[in-house]
Amino acid sequence: MKGVVLAGGLGSRLRPLTSITNKHLLPVYDRPMIYHPLGTLAGAGVQDVIVVTGGNSAGDFMRLLGDGRSFGFRCLNYAFQEREGGIAEAIGLSRAFVGDEKFVVILGDNILENPITQYVEAFSRQDGGARVLLKRVRNPRDYGVAQVENGKVVSIVEKPAVPVSDFAVIGVYMYDARAFELIETLKPSGRGELEVTDLNNAYIRMGQLEADEITGWWSDCGASIDNLLEANVRVSEILGKDRP
Repeated sequence: MKGVVLAGGLGSRLRPLTSITNKHLLPVYDRPMIYHPLGTLAGAGVQDVIVVTGGNSAGDFMRLLGDGRSFGFRCLNYAFQEREGGIAEAIGLSRAFVGDEKFVVILGDNILENPITQYVEAFSRQDGGARVLLKRVRNPRDYGVAQVENGKVVSIVEKPAVPVSDFAVIGVYMYDARAFELIETLKPSGRGELEVTDLNNAYIRMGQLEADEITGWWSDCGASIDNLLEANVRVSEILGKDRP
């Protein structure tokens, strides 16, 4: 199974920290932020990975990560997103790399306490379709919110004014290769981007989206300065004792 790490965006919510660099290069405890999602993929047994980024800091990722061997990857590729086209558009840029395989997408500012191995293995056994990970949150209005009925996700609404649940769809998505064809059918949202929520809802309409509620701590640490601070503190508490 292939892995896709999305590390683009302007990082406007973290300014002035991101005025001269990409947010995914900022430190979270003793590692650059992007090391954490890359480690999550490596821990799940994913060996072939592509990093999708953009902007003036794109070359910094290559200097930092190299060929990925330090993470145990077989290969690490790179793709460049020329504009702010949305998460679904960024996923589409990995098409040539992914080919006909299933793949796991993780947003470069998402940090999870626990491994995702069991979910990746469940998706590998799944007969195609998609799989998303959910987490109960206090502020669901800030995320894509899943409506769950009888253990199945029946709809996802992006940043709803009145959330139907407290289940946030976190930034880990798993797809079969049909995702690329579906992305081509998406229309830009009101902010001019191709939304990953629309891609996930397309799989729901086909009856081919599964979901798991994760355990442990999770952070969308690029969402705000406060989130970034909390992520640094949490990671230091959780992983500090294990660092060399």
